[in-house]
Amino acid sequence: MIRFIRNLSRLLHIARVLARHDALFLLDHFGIGHQVALLVKLTNWRKAPGRPGQRLAAALIELGPSFIKFGQTLSTRSDILGDEIAADLSELQDRLEPFPGPQARATVEAELAQPLDSLFSSFDDVPVAAASIAQVHFAVTTEGREVAVKVLRPGIEEAFARDLDFLMWLAEIVEATQPSLRRLKPVETVRTIEETVTLEMDLRFEAAAAAEMAENFAGDDSFSIPEVDWTRTAKRTLTLERVHGIPVDERERLIEAGFDPKALVEKAAVAFFNQVFRDGFFHADMHPGNMFVSENGQLIAVDFGITGRIDLATRRYLGEMLLGFLTGDYKRAAEVHFEAGYVPGHKSVEQFAQACRSIAEPILGRPLAEISIARLLGQLFQITETFEMEVQPQLLLLQKSMLVTEGVGRTLCPELNMWFLARPLVEGWMADHLGPLARLKDAVTGKTGGLSSIPHIIAQGQRVAGMLSSQGLRLHPDTLNALTTGRKRKFCSACLLAWSLVLVMLVVILLR
Repeated sequence: MIRFIRNLSRLLHIARVLARHDALFLLDHFGIGHQVALLVKLTNWRKAPGRPGQRLAAALIELGPSFIKFGQTLSTRSDILGDEIAADLSELQDRLEPFPGPQARATVEAELAQPLDSLFSSFDDVPVAAASIAQVHFAVTTEGREVAVKVLRPGIEEAFARDLDFLMWLAEIVEATQPSLRRLKPVETVRTIEETVTLEMDLRFEAAAAAEMAENFAGDDSFSIPEVDWTRTAKRTLTLERVHGIPVDERERLIEAGFDPKALVEKAAVAFFNQVFRDGFFHADMHPGNMFVSENGQLIAVDFGITGRIDLATRRYLGEMLLGFLTGDYKRAAEVHFEAGYVPGHKSVEQFAQACRSIAEPILGRPLAEISIARLLGQLFQITETFEMEVQPQLLLLQKSMLVTEGVGRTLCPELNMWFLARPLVEGWMADHLGPLARLKDAVTGKTGGLSSIPHIIAQGQRVAGMLSSQGLRLHPDTLNALTTGRKRKFCSACLLAWSLVLVMLVVILLR
């Protein structure tokens, strides 16, 4: 009862703020707080300027850090609020008023259990950036090294705990009272926000993410990550090597400095491809304020509070899906969704392919520079209700990251499309990871179920070979049938011959 009263009071306050910004449609959309919204609308509502998404963004900023994060999450969910509102929320920046420098100093001393003077020879009281969870101060270590020190806001953990409890209360109401919205997994979405924020509020996790990405790009002369100072890092403070460079969105400064915007976009495309496909670990907040160009032309990324991971199986599906759209093979793009389990098997592949075409053709038919693959994926999520697609949180985060990275590319070089620059990389990666030999290697290492999955691998290998080569492998249907049913009856001579060939191939692979 206490929780109910506390959260109902919070709902009334939120409704008032939404009303002042003419953004009560958010509550209406989720079917919650009808009576509260009506009461507030009669007493607090006013007409506000701007598009609905812009008005909602202003309201969320007024509501504070937790709701800014909530809005940033909603920006990935065009399937919930629509493409236009999601796009407006994607511009939501968590720039807040800074907290006093002495409080930052006190936090650093408490976390590192040392006087500040023993850690830094200088420490700027005025922060260079102040966001919803933390702010950043420039400093110089006692060894003379320039660093950036990130410090959590005082009391931020308690504030987020209160607001996340409220969001979970609302999500539980939505799932209980709105059956049509259950497929959107509101409770799971709030849990995802909670997990993300929990990681963000322990700066040791951010330090670990930066260190891991630095290892992934070790020796890369086009993309780099600042070094972590682990001796000056703890749960509520993080110290990184200070970055010197030009913000990536300042195109004129970059040109004046002698940099080619096209070359920078190509570097960004390759870096994003390597993060997603090669490493399965990507920077999920790569907006212009988090990327710089060094004097030697390297792209430098900062702020690793939000990162994403994609397993190998999902990367394979994603690669095939994107290539299907880029080449206009909508049947294959649709099949991938069924194979991945994103669309239930009782739905029609042909109808889903038709839906894919209806989304892609208006986009892909435009001039190359105007094509947005990230927007295409966002619109794809909007047809989820018709085909009972379940939300894939990792792909939603990736779609948002693609949208932000895409915006950086368009700012630098509007006439280029960075995804088409990355297409050869996607095709090469697929050849290495989806070809028959790659599938057999997976069987040997147990990634696809061991030797028992080889008959299935041969069947898939035929399809992949046909896709990647004009003279693909062709097995007779009877042979395929014998291979796939051989586990249920004694091997015939033809099946034994086929298995012998498989074993020879395995030996060749293992001895390479």
